[in-house]
Amino acid sequence: MDAHAWALRGRGRARRAADSTAVAVAARAGFAARGLIYVLVGVIALRIAFGDDGGGRQADRGGALGELAGRPFGSALLWIVGVALAGMALWRLSEAVVGGAGPDGSKPHKRAAALGRCVFYVFVSFSVLSYAAGDRGSGSGSSDRHTDDVTATALKWPGGQWLVGVVGAAVVIAGLWISVRAVRQRFREDLRTGAMSQRTERVVNLLGVTGGAARGVVFAAAGVFAVVAAVRHQPGRAKGMDDTLRSFRDLPAGPWLLALIALGLAAFGLFSWCTARWRRL
Repeated sequence: MDAHAWALRGRGRARRAADSTAVAVAARAGFAARGLIYVLVGVIALRIAFGDDGGGRQADRGGALGELAGRPFGSALLWIVGVALAGMALWRLSEAVVGGAGPDGSKPHKRAAALGRCVFYVFVSFSVLSYAAGDRGSGSGSSDRHTDDVTATALKWPGGQWLVGVVGAAVVIAGLWISVRAVRQRFREDLRTGAMSQRTERVVNLLGVTGGAARGVVFAAAGVFAVVAAVRHQPGRAKGMDDTLRSFRDLPAGPWLLALIALGLAAFGLFSWCTARWRRL
């Protein structure tokens, strides 16, 4: 058998593995875990909006993990979330290797994006599992402190000011893209809307639009702070998710604006649960 035939056979095996029930279950579990984290972040941010400082929690992934850890069976929940996010990483890897669903799923830029998401979820899963195993400095650390440390380190590099500025601008663009895509309901392309009732479809559309738009706004705001940090050469100007959300509270009508964004983030969590049920895989 020649090399081409071996390549075709290998590609066929990879495709069958990517289309397997196990990978589909892993992906859906990953969406459910992501949804839980966003719901908890939204709840914490809503508390902050109305002045109780989030119950002492950070409005970010670390705060969400701390919230889970404090619940009955919290340790088991953390392990479940960590494994589910590893399942998301596995599914993204399969997309990078053999391509995703839909006519554009095998295009190079789609595969590259899937690989980037795979790396991200590997990191997130590892941090959650480390936290579940008892490393309380992993996964639950402040996103604000981490952002400050990374920005301060980058600004010391030759050309670091430009690097931080370019990354910040890229995050702004990504946030705007996320919001615009949500408002245009592009997420519907990835959902099996034909399997939904009309009422369910309307609810899913509402959650997708409001949740995606709010998530994009938070990304864009964080990117703006990174650009400001680069321009002023002040790493403390960069903000993680918690400080970014708290910054909305300082604006005119800030508590209500933060409450609206918090509800949007919670809506994105609910939308992730809907995605776990109806996503095309």
